[in-house]
Amino acid sequence: MTATPVGTASTLVIAPMLVVLVAAAGTLLLGRHPRARTAVSLAGGAGYAIAVAAIDWYIVLAPDAPGIATYQVGDLPAPFGITLVADGLSAFMLTMVAILGIASLVFSTRHLPGGEGRSYYFPLFHFLALGVTGAFLTGDLFNLFVWFEVMLMASYVFVAYSGGPQHTRAAFWYVTLNLLASAVFLLGVGGIYATTGTLNMADLAQRLAEPAAYGLEPVPVVGLLGLLLSVFAIKAGLVPFQFWIPTAYRAAPPQITALLAGATKKVGIYAIIRLSFTIFAGAEVAVDLPLPLVGVAITGDSPLPFVGAALFVMAAGSILLGGIGAVGRDSMEGVFAYSSIGQVGFIAIPVAIAATAAGPELRTFAIIAALVYALNHTLAKGLLFLAVGTVRSATGTSRFADLGGLAKRSPPLALAVFVGSLALVGIPPLSGFFGKFLVFDAAARAGSGPVLVLLLVGSLLTIAYATRLWNRSFWGARTDAVEAATVDPVQIAILVGLAVAIIAVGVGFEPVYEFAETAAEAALDTEGYVDAVDPQTASELAGSNGGGH
Repeated sequence: MTATPVGTASTLVIAPMLVVLVAAAGTLLLGRHPRARTAVSLAGGAGYAIAVAAIDWYIVLAPDAPGIATYQVGDLPAPFGITLVADGLSAFMLTMVAILGIASLVFSTRHLPGGEGRSYYFPLFHFLALGVTGAFLTGDLFNLFVWFEVMLMASYVFVAYSGGPQHTRAAFWYVTLNLLASAVFLLGVGGIYATTGTLNMADLAQRLAEPAAYGLEPVPVVGLLGLLLSVFAIKAGLVPFQFWIPTAYRAAPPQITALLAGATKKVGIYAIIRLSFTIFAGAEVAVDLPLPLVGVAITGDSPLPFVGAALFVMAAGSILLGGIGAVGRDSMEGVFAYSSIGQVGFIAIPVAIAATAAGPELRTFAIIAALVYALNHTLAKGLLFLAVGTVRSATGTSRFADLGGLAKRSPPLALAVFVGSLALVGIPPLSGFFGKFLVFDAAARAGSGPVLVLLLVGSLLTIAYATRLWNRSFWGARTDAVEAATVDPVQIAILVGLAVAIIAVGVGFEPVYEFAETAAEAALDTEGYVDAVDPQTASELAGSNGGGH
């Protein structure tokens, strides 16, 4: 595939970022005009969804789509200029953000804590979306760091948004951990630049594939990849870096927690896939590492087996710790926070399988499984955290001791939560069934019995905490809080809409699978990525007199 550097496709690459940036600036300027601010925010959300849909169709899915398109900021060619790249993988991730972002944004207009924070809530919301979008589209490591920081700065404020002692304490630990992660990230980026002389992802992939031609030694670069992997694991909330999730998720407003769990977590997963498979897979490093606990031997001639080994360990810890932790929580958001730790393990397992796969077919299939499960997690966990917000605004609490009888008090709310919970369990014909089936299938194709057992144990834990939450909150006698509850019909409509989306993805799964397959192929197509970005040397730039890409 080749990029379309000039024209419609190239312009579309930057469109989502421009839309959300304008929305952030507009809502910031309209801080004293709440109605106008809300209208601009909703218009920005709708414009963002349209821009992402345009990327999906015109760049990735249309019969004559180029498959990948680039945008060179300032028309300065790569690797010297800032490169933005849209392909199947980034488009798939952006689609998840657009779906959940619209739901969270509309929900925010109905459930927004009071006080001075209202004036900056919507600008921060759009800056959070800007950071996530930039991370998915950037074509160089330094700007990946920059967009991570934009995303994190907005999330810092949201974790401390309510201003109480609990929220301040959660924000302190959240900021401390992420500042440490940012320092490690910057250290890794600096080390890679010192070792390879470039931070442009396509140029880096090209140099690692031909180290002799550039006088590089790939082994130190693999060590630096390990540093970056730890940073991305923190962002994804994988064990042993998961400890910030329960407190941060309880502290942030529920609609922001939905976005943190359903979208920003995927930035860590995306970065692992992009750097491991698109960029570093071409480096030649001999690996021979037996892993008897998961029934596989890690061998190969690239850094991928190292990535796979680390992800196997972190994913196993996440599934077990998250599932066991969720079973013992005493509130809805507590269950869902620990559930997020466990569910991201189900996403990381097929990525690990892909990294250790012997052949390209299994590698592609495993990444498809990870992407489909990530989509289900975005829809289901977004719905469930928004349901927490609905229950809180209606009853004033989300603790099991104060709930009961919600099913009779609001059947649509109960139905939406029921669908979201079943999607996590993996019941057909919901999206979760196909996500979980593909993950199990990938493990079976890899011939790893211990991984299959781990996935089965994780699934049983999911059934246990989903059943417990349902029994404690939705069945039984109505409590006083539930009896006096007033449920917002717009919030219920949002939950029902997400539940319908979960059902629609399952019933009409074929196009979703094809989209995920396109995304997986893009993640593995290093040659196509390099050709699209077309990094030039300094002599070529001088010869072209600084011409555009």
